Amino acid sequence: MDKSFVRKLYQSHLVCPTCPSPAEVQHFFVELLGALFADFTQLAHLSEEQFTELMERLQRDLARLLQNNAATSTSSAVQLSADFFDALPTIFEKIQQDVAAMYAGDPAARSAGEVVRTYPGFYAIAAYRIAHQLYRQGIGDIPRIITEHAHSRTGIDIHPAATIGNFFCIDHGTGVVIGETTIIGDHVKIYQGVTLGALSVNKEDARRKRHPTLQDNVVVYAGATILGGETTIGHDSVIGGNVWLTRSVPPHSKIYYQAKMFNDDTNQTDMVIFK
Repeated sequence: MDKSFVRKLYQSHLVCPTCPSPAEVQHFFVELLGALFADFTQLAHLSEEQFTELMERLQRDLARLLQNNAATSTSSAVQLSADFFDALPTIFEKIQQDVAAMYAGDPAARSAGEVVRTYPGFYAIAAYRIAHQLYRQGIGDIPRIITEHAHSRTGIDIHPAATIGNFFCIDHGTGVVIGETTIIGDHVKIYQGVTLGALSVNKEDARRKRHPTLQDNVVVYAGATILGGETTIGHDSVIGGNVWLTRSVPPHSKIYYQAKMFNDDTNQTDMVIFK
């Protein structure tokens, strides 16, 4: 084996001696989610005192993860962890609203507990809610590790910097992509294969709003692609399956593609907008 190569690898580990590993971050997230939702992980065998100790230990675990993040000092790590756990009741309420939206929006759902136990949309949105709070606190890497963990498990890719309102529902979910600067209002529902993406992938556009805005009460059906930072889907609109949109549509729109057949057996596809 090339010793210079081994030495190079070793030196790279010295540069980052205490970086929190993705496995540690994922373990923290799974434990926290289990503590928040009894249907996800049963902890009824614990006494109230033991459960309190669990929550206190999770707060210390987060502080340790943050302290091991090279950009965070020991004192700020403790405070950032305390701030996150102070925000936890609000995060929990938001996730509860998302569960309610998924249960109400899917005739196949038999209970809210079923949503928590089995729905990939729950797992991905819960990961986003937790990661988004950490992102808002200015914490690097860890929010992305959490959402990428959910991405690998569910096929749903939500950037922690996206802005998502209350009562958010993802049904089925596989292949959903929600980009960094996406803004989503309240009571929005999207199906599998939906992309809320950017028209440009140039690095110089990194600080611009590159992803679309979906106002309140929008439904986006499977396979639709909506691109661009200036693209706004007006409130109470319905975007049909496999629609490709790079421009805004007004509120109360219904958009789908209609294929027209001609004598020469060629297809022509038109976008149809109903108001």
